[in-house]
Amino acid sequence: MNSQLANQIAQSLLDIGAVNLQPKDPFTWSSGLLSPIYCDNRLTMSYPHIRNIIAEGFVQVIKEKYPDVEVIAGTSTAGIPHAAWVSDKLRLPMIYIRDKAKGHGKKNQIEGLLKPDQKVIVIEDLISTGGSSLKAAKAVEEAGGYVQAVVAIFTYQFEKASKTFVEENIQLHTLSNYTALIQIASDMGKVDSEDLELLQSWRHNPDQYLID
Repeated sequence: MNSQLANQIAQSLLDIGAVNLQPKDPFTWSSGLLSPIYCDNRLTMSYPHIRNIIAEGFVQVIKEKYPDVEVIAGTSTAGIPHAAWVSDKLRLPMIYIRDKAKGHGKKNQIEGLLKPDQKVIVIEDLISTGGSSLKAAKAVEEAGGYVQAVVAIFTYQFEKASKTFVEENIQLHTLSNYTALIQIASDMGKVDSEDLELLQSWRHNPDQYLID
């Protein structure tokens, strides 16, 4: 990972309010997990300079590690615009992957043209547990494609997610991460030392966050 880029993206997410940190008044995920962070990378769409930095970061990773990629895939919905910008920069075909197949028409889960055995990079906005990203990757492979990697803007760096990607034999690359973000937030004065300690504890043991 390019640490300079990771810091730049982390600061940009904080600057535009795409990330909110509430260590003492956590958000509650649909799973019931308490989280001191809320991340909405969809906001980057509204900032051309930031979305271009992200797209160029993706392009750099793909060119360096997967120069023979043939198709760029976006996850529905937040990965779609970033996949569009990246595929345009690389002059490659694009597809996108629904969370599940449509219930009408051709009942497609994948939209766009995917030929058998084509090499695919899946673009995601955020990695938490990794479940939805891996589900999208499996959909591509079930449709006959070959997933070279999942690349994402940001990861919470949960150990569970890293293990799952390894177990599924799918490579993962992210442009920025939780460690960089909370350090940048501390440097910017957005969190104090007590908050920083709470934020660090969440990443290592999210299930027990604020539970005595």
